[in-house]
Formats: sequence, structure tokens, C-alpha cells
Amino acid sequence: MSPATPRPRVCRCSTVFSREALHTRGGLERVLMTERMPQGGLPLVLLAGDGQEATRWLRGLLESGGYAVLQERSGQHALDRARTTEPDVILVDAELPDMQGVELCRTLRADPRVSSSTPILLTIRDAATRAQRLAALRAGAWECIAPPHDADEILLKIGAYVHAKLDADRARTDGLLDVTTGLYNRQGLARRARELGSQAFREHGPLACVVLALDVEPAEPAQPQGGTSLGPYVQAIKSAARLSDVIGRLSATEFAVLAPGTDADGARRLAERLANSVSATTVAPAAAGGAAAPVRVRCGYEAVANVGYAPIEPVDLLVRAAAAVRTGRADSGGWLRRFDESVNATTPPSTP
Repeated sequence: MSPATPRPRVCRCSTVFSREALHTRGGLERVLMTERMPQGGLPLVLLAGDGQEATRWLRGLLESGGYAVLQERSGQHALDRARTTEPDVILVDAELPDMQGVELCRTLRADPRVSSSTPILLTIRDAATRAQRLAALRAGAWECIAPPHDADEILLKIGAYVHAKLDADRARTDGLLDVTTGLYNRQGLARRARELGSQAFREHGPLACVVLALDVEPAEPAQPQGGTSLGPYVQAIKSAARLSDVIGRLSATEFAVLAPGTDADGARRLAERLANSVSATTVAPAAAGGAAAPVRVRCGYEAVANVGYAPIEPVDLLVRAAAAVRTGRADSGGWLRRFDESVNATTPPSTP
């Protein structure tokens, strides 16, 4: 984005909410969400749609919920706008005049001028089929919006996605993101682990960490012809994790997922979802003649049922889950292991 084309912002202005608005279902949530909007301007939504009834309804909903909305009727115009305005979330109609919405999602996600942390949602006019949802996820969309519509649910989901995107933007500015994948790096994971640990301590809640090791040879940015692109695997991890989970990259082929509100049983289920999602992703090596093949996944995990009663240094949870991949107690046929205190008792924890 060049200095000559600054991102359009909408000034924050005072809003009067009627008594009826406060007492309608979800009205209070909308007020609270509006009050949490960034002070520098309202979050910017790019809406790609041809202006039919569903698109007009969605635009009205977003504007009433405190968002600034830019609308483009064609896929190409929406793509050009996304490259120059840095939207906080992009909503794409499944049926555009010049292309399919899934194709626009795929193009946006592959475009280096569109941040990888920008949420992309596909809007479908009729009830979505499983095939449509899977196609949208494979194309890089985070979510599908389809009938029956629940206005409150849509606003709350988009609000959560926008806040996650803004957090990622701040992390990138602070040097807490991995340049290759856009995920948190080790320093970013350590900071987020401390934040989640503090929250779990106050709430006496559980906290878990799952680490995945992929048996692949990653391609280096400077020499992409020699290895396997990690992008599809990263997308597979994101699609299997929850919005509340924190995902980061520990090493070239190791990824960590911090899971708030998750005990040991939940961590095992999360590990299974992550492993299944990654294993179902086939990526051909960049080298000529390479054949696509499923990747082997190994997982380690550690969980604390009540951080308030059994306090643990949050960064140690990362270290323990990473150690469990290699030396943990075997679960589920050996591909999944839990941290074993007896095996690792002599190994002092190290801070990422």
C-alpha cells in the first residue's frame, strides 16, 4: 500500500441507542461490541456482492453493528479494493457476476498484498451443503454465512474474527509473528501463553497445549524448489482449531496450539482433529517429479485441569508439550504422547 493511497477510515462518533435497541435480543451485545471498536476508526468490512436482497440485508446489519462497509459488485473490483484498503474482514458472495465466490476467496488468500490474518467469509444464499462448506474452507475462507440467518450470531462471530485480526496486526508490528506462516513465533507464543495462563488462574479454569510435528522437509523461502510448501498444512491446522485457540510455529516443522478452557480429554480430542486435518492434506514436493503423499503427524500434549489450584508457569506448558512429542507417555498407538514427569524430571525447562 503506497503512502499516496492511505486506508480510508471512518471517524468514531457518539451514537445514541434507544431503550428498545437495548432490550431487543442481542441489542446489548451490539452496544458492547461497538464500544470495543478501535479508537482510530470503525473496523472496515469489504463486501463483495451484487446488491441483491441478501447482500443489502447483510450490509445493513453490519452498519448497524458498528462497521464501516465498502461494497464492490464484481470479484475483480473487490480484489483491487482489498489490495489497496487493508480491510479488517472480507465477505464474499458465493455468486458474483464475473466469477464464483470460492475462486475469489482462493485468489485473495494467495495474494501477498492481502494479509494472511484477514478473515474471509463466504456468504451463501441458500442453505449450505457440506460440499460447499468444504470447498470454501479449502479456498481459504474462515467461515460460511448461510440461511437460516441469526443476526446476533453473525455479528458476534465477525466481531471475534476482527479482534483476532487486529491482535495479529499488533503482533506483527511487535515482531511476534513468524514471517513464513503468519502464525505466532516462539516469542509470540510465550507472550500469549502468559496471557492465557493469567486468565485461567483468575478463573480457576483448565489450560492445555498440543504440539504437532510434521515429517516433511519444508521449502526455504530463498530456495522454494527444494522442499514442501507449509501453507496447506498451516491452513489445515487453522481449520481444525477453535477461534479461541492460539496457534504458533515452534520450529521448521513443529506447531503449537494453546487451548484455553481445555482439559486432558479435550486436548486429546483436539490433537485428533488437528492430526486428521493435516493428514488429509496432500502437498506435492516442489521438486520436479515429486508425488503428493499424506504427511505423518506426531503429537505431544500437556494439560492442567485447574490452573488456580495447580499453578504452572504457562511457558512450561509449551515446553512440556514439545518434550512430549519425543519422550512422553504413549497414547493412541504411539502417534500421540502426553508429557511424562518421570521421564523429563532431570531436564530443566527452557523459556522460548
